[in-house]
Amino acid sequence: MLYTVTTDTDLQTIKNEIATKAKEIGFGVLKEYPFKDILKEKGHPIERDITVYELCNPVAAQEALSKHPEVSVYLPCRISLYEHDGKAILSTIGVEDILKNFDLDDAFKTHMSDVFDKLKKLLSSWDTLK
Repeated sequence: MLYTVTTDTDLQTIKNEIATKAKEIGFGVLKEYPFKDILKEKGHPIERDITVYELCNPVAAQEALSKHPEVSVYLPCRISLYEHDGKAILSTIGVEDILKNFDLDDAFKTHMSDVFDKLKKLLSSWDTLK
């Protein structure tokens, strides 16, 4: 399941703001993948401007990886940004679905839900269509 926000905010504005807004909620941008550019370089161009951002909250990552290393398959957190029908789309994987796949204690599930709430807050910060 995905958590998705649709906005009238243009892609470039979001690209310019994502690192600053992520930092405000305790995340850093580790890497960005501009797939349109990457695939063009590889000889497989696409029309759509799609960028994926890898975000990390070091405190949450340390706790998650220390207690449940198998969760590493879902880290770092990813946000996808692209345009569809003239609107910017921001998406991330729904943490609730991830947590269902593991035998985790309630305190850890609550902690991870809190981290996911921060990601949702980040995506929603551009939601002009509320």
